[in-house]
Amino acid sequence: MIFIVVKWPVRPEYADDWPGIVADFTEGTRGEVGNLFFDWSRSVDDPNEWVLVEGFRDGEAGADHVGSDHFKAAVAKLPDYVSATPKIISETIGATGWGEMAEVRPSRP
Repeated sequence: MIFIVVKWPVRPEYADDWPGIVADFTEGTRGEVGNLFFDWSRSVDDPNEWVLVEGFRDGEAGADHVGSDHFKAAVAKLPDYVSATPKIISETIGATGWGEMAEVRPSRP
C-alpha cells in the first residue's frame, strides 16, 4: 500500500470552508479504482491545519491518482487557499488496509 499523510496549512479565512473547497478533489479520489481511503481531519492543535490521510493499493494506483484530472485541478486551485507549502509523508508499507488496535477495546457494547 502507498500510505500518505499530508498536513495542509490553510489560510484562516478558508479553514472552516476547507471540506467544501476540496469536495471535488475528495470525491474524485475516492472514486479511483486503486484508492483505499482518502480522509480529512482538522488538527486539534491548529484550527487552520487540515490533515489528509490517503491509501492507495500500489504505486500504479498512486501514479494514476497524480495523473488524474481532479488531482491536476486541485494542484492548480489549492495554492490560493494555503498559507504555506503542505508537508507530506509518502511511504510504501506492507499493510493492505486498516486493522484493529489490540490495546484498546470498548469497555461495554
